[in-house]
Amino acid sequence: MTSTVGQITDEAVDRLRSTIGVAVPHVAPPHYLSPNHDAFRHVAESYGDDNPLWWDESYAAQTRWQGAMAPPALIGGDSLVGEDEVTEKPDGVGGDPLRGVHAFYASSAREWWAPLRPNRRVHRRNALVAALDKSSSFAARAIHEWSAQVFADDEGAMLAGQYRNMIRTERTKARATKKYESIELKTWSDDEIAEIDRAYAAECRRGGTPRLWEDVSEGDTLGPLIKGPLTVTDMVCWHVGMGTGMYRVRPLRLAWENRRRIPRFYSAGPDNVPDVQQRVHWDPTAARAAGNPTTFDYGRMRETWLIHLCTDWMGDDAWLWKLECEFRLFNYVGDLHTVTGTVTRKYLAEGGRPAVDVRLEARNQRGVVTAPGEATILLPSSEHGQVRLPDPPGNATSLAGVLDAVIDDFADR
Repeated sequence: MTSTVGQITDEAVDRLRSTIGVAVPHVAPPHYLSPNHDAFRHVAESYGDDNPLWWDESYAAQTRWQGAMAPPALIGGDSLVGEDEVTEKPDGVGGDPLRGVHAFYASSAREWWAPLRPNRRVHRRNALVAALDKSSSFAARAIHEWSAQVFADDEGAMLAGQYRNMIRTERTKARATKKYESIELKTWSDDEIAEIDRAYAAECRRGGTPRLWEDVSEGDTLGPLIKGPLTVTDMVCWHVGMGTGMYRVRPLRLAWENRRRIPRFYSAGPDNVPDVQQRVHWDPTAARAAGNPTTFDYGRMRETWLIHLCTDWMGDDAWLWKLECEFRLFNYVGDLHTVTGTVTRKYLAEGGRPAVDVRLEARNQRGVVTAPGEATILLPSSEHGQVRLPDPPGNATSLAGVLDAVIDDFADR
């Protein structure tokens, strides 16, 4: 019998789709069990955001929210928060129907419905919500595998949803394209660094000055927000706030235990010492061995940069409702990104909520947009009053109900 491992077959896709909506435990426990003001601050600072709304109670008490709340990036982040409602896989659920098929994290969509306050426990429910059959520019067939995490706090408030798109392609076809051979790494002159410094100095957070809906017009711009030139130190600081991700990277004896748990995630370097595959983000030798010119960031990092642009622009009395983005190309150490946005639509959203849609982009010094995105922001209004929080999908009052509504939404894609 011919092996189908590493191939996308109709049977495998059908088996994958049979698990849509089946809640399963997450692959990693939460980094923060009961996130407090310090956790809020550490997460925000990990992507360069110093807004006191996230951690300073005396400042936050003067805003529409009357107290500190988590930065949007914290409620989700793959493994940042959320104790699983479902702690064991149901009988008959296990394994990957597309085993051996290449997977890469291509895009993300997020929405937020209520603030997370300090010292609250967070509950999480996880499930596959869609498996969309798509064509690809570099492989004959691709499956867009959308998984969802939805979150509620310990008082029952539905907080947020995070939806990850893993694109699955057959490896032999995907490897035929050599995408990174032409990348030239940047060396910056003193004058260029001085220009970047001036751009940082010119950045301004809206903060406590409300941005009223009536004062915004279609075509208005957001930013620029400068990020970089990227350093390994930036990645270290990212991990300080964001944790070490779904593979639970750990040091010393804990690393040994982790290596016993997932041995294929470890490989030996030139010194024959086993280390995590994830070191491509901070070890140039490992990055080059993987076909890249040097170390590079996480796509999720650039997503937080788009979030940062929105929250800086909208002011502390507004609400970031939705944001989605793609992770198109790597962001290498030494790369500079300029993050900007444009208001594309001004309207009254559901329930008469004043809203704007924004087109976002993170563009590197080569002029290439590596992370395009879109966001919807709710703004205070002189006519309609303070921001009213959006309803969760389907007006659900449980995480199971939210997931059902999300699956219905993805069915229309």
